[in-house]
Amino acid sequence: MSNLLEVRNLKKYFPIKGGFFRRVVGQLKAVDDVSFDIPKGHTFGLVGESGCGKSTLGRAILRLHEPTGGEIRLGDTDISKLNARELVAHRRNMQIIFQDPYASLSPRRTVMQTLLEPLETHGIGDAASRKQKVLELLDIVGMRANVLHRYPHEFSGGQRQRIGIARALTLDPKFIVADEAVSALDVSVQSQVLNLIARLQRELGISFLFISHDLAVVQHISHEIGVMYLGKLVEVASSTDLYREPRHPYTKALFSAIPMPDPDASSDRTILQGDVPSPLNPPSGCPFRTRCPEAMETCARSMPALKNIKDNGTPHQVACHLY
Repeated sequence: MSNLLEVRNLKKYFPIKGGFFRRVVGQLKAVDDVSFDIPKGHTFGLVGESGCGKSTLGRAILRLHEPTGGEIRLGDTDISKLNARELVAHRRNMQIIFQDPYASLSPRRTVMQTLLEPLETHGIGDAASRKQKVLELLDIVGMRANVLHRYPHEFSGGQRQRIGIARALTLDPKFIVADEAVSALDVSVQSQVLNLIARLQRELGISFLFISHDLAVVQHISHEIGVMYLGKLVEVASSTDLYREPRHPYTKALFSAIPMPDPDASSDRTILQGDVPSPLNPPSGCPFRTRCPEAMETCARSMPALKNIKDNGTPHQVACHLY
């Protein structure tokens, strides 16, 4: 199966300035040497604690944040090397669904104006064909034409997110970053939006990077999952393999923290000690070693590489000295 997106050694560092002359005194390594692939028509789920760099990674792939280093290939194009003018043409192929559907929509624009703007910006079609496209998009996301002249504050959270999804689909993209796309929604609405995204993928063949802190949501929608900690991928596996047999101590701790529906059921929880280290001053070697219940001396000396630990079947990559 061919890959639509290939990310190699992607880095995004934010300079820290201090002193009277505001010189650069350090680097915040939000994304540090991340590599993964997304095949056509597949969803890559990205999970991890808040502040681990998930959203920054998604925005760096789209070049909403300029990468510090690395390579991003979308199809046959290395978009990390495009200049501003060349990038505009490729914006049509990659879009984003933001976490907060209210903040991402202009309160001064109607649904019609919001969905027409991408078509007008890229000079697609005439007035009649653009309006027809908007009506088709609303139908795809399950909304009626009578909402065209309403404003964002007149909708519920789920309806606003459907409008955000329709906007992301306006230019027929090949790749979409869904950044916590359902975390701000009620549970009943979450399932509707997730089913909508899954249906759009089946019908339109779109590839997704689905970012979330909710492991159950990611399992429901993803083909492959990457677990992120302090700017690095520590485990990558198929959804089935990761949920059946997580290998990295951090991944095991995340799974053990999932609430059990039966309060009387016994569970062997892994309680992590200490706080997440600051990305301004990460630990030497493995970034998880200061909280890891299985840390060894070698963990402080070197950062383990992300390597495949399975000889047969689908790859299962882990960055841990235990393997």
